[in-house]
Amino acid sequence: MARILTITLNPALDLTVRLPVLCPGEVNRGEALYVQAAGKGLNVAQVLADLGHELSVTGFLGADNPQDFETLFAARGFHDAFVRVPGQTRSNFKLAESDGRVTDINGPGLDVSSAALDMLLAKIPQLVAGQEAVVVAGSLPRGVTLDWFVELLTQLKQQDAPLVLDTSGAALHAGLQVAPWLVKPNLAELAEACAVPLASPAQLAVQAQCLQAMGIAHLVVSQGAEGLCWFAPDAHWQARPPPVEVVSTVGAGDSLLAGMLHGLLQGWPAERTLRLATAVAAQSVGQLAFGIPDAAQLARLAERVEARPLAGASTTDNNKIS
Repeated sequence: MARILTITLNPALDLTVRLPVLCPGEVNRGEALYVQAAGKGLNVAQVLADLGHELSVTGFLGADNPQDFETLFAARGFHDAFVRVPGQTRSNFKLAESDGRVTDINGPGLDVSSAALDMLLAKIPQLVAGQEAVVVAGSLPRGVTLDWFVELLTQLKQQDAPLVLDTSGAALHAGLQVAPWLVKPNLAELAEACAVPLASPAQLAVQAQCLQAMGIAHLVVSQGAEGLCWFAPDAHWQARPPPVEVVSTVGAGDSLLAGMLHGLLQGWPAERTLRLATAVAAQSVGQLAFGIPDAAQLARLAERVEARPLAGASTTDNNKIS
């Protein structure tokens, strides 16, 4: 399997409260509380680890409360290359109702100093050496400017490993200009970053063509329960997950990204890659933890995924996706 580096600039302790129904302005009594070391890059890393890959993880971590993260790294066998900075890693509160709706209250994140920014940039060549892919995922903490973020992505792209990006807002808009190898926004995030309406499949296809002309090889656009569209160099596909009972949608996009990257690095045909990635995402919404707890269930879900070429798209050479 592959060696993969994930970069999580703004990790978080996720505190998820399960409750029947959220009643704003009233006293709500939770049924259960789950505390997890998280952040998009770390969520991706956990799924990739369950798929057999060797993970290194980096980003910025608060020096005042690293314990839950260090416990995760040790349990998962991750190589810990996080830069410790003064302060506490943020907490994100997630209120998960019985119908699957999740209300997020996200903390502001660490205030990262210029010295810490320089430290992480200086580590990049050593961290990326020997890696077969680099994933940059999640939001930007305070202190991380768009200029610095673009510099980070540019340095990463200059290395040998393919660069994968999953972020949103201004960070996604800036990151698209660097033309990573793979980008995975959801439909709303892509529309916002590109400042164009994407209300129809035709509009999405035109925007995907523009991004690929910039040098983005793979554009994976997630659409929740509707599945995803994947624009690859020689294969444009769509997939729809099977119906599942939703516990929480947190981490579904991260699971999808991990499955896509796994299939691409394994050199799988497009349909097989799509089936796995969509099934991993479908499995994730039925749980609060991150990862693949039941391989047999995952296989059953993959069999029920609907995967087909996008209408009018060429699927030439889809066993050799770039």
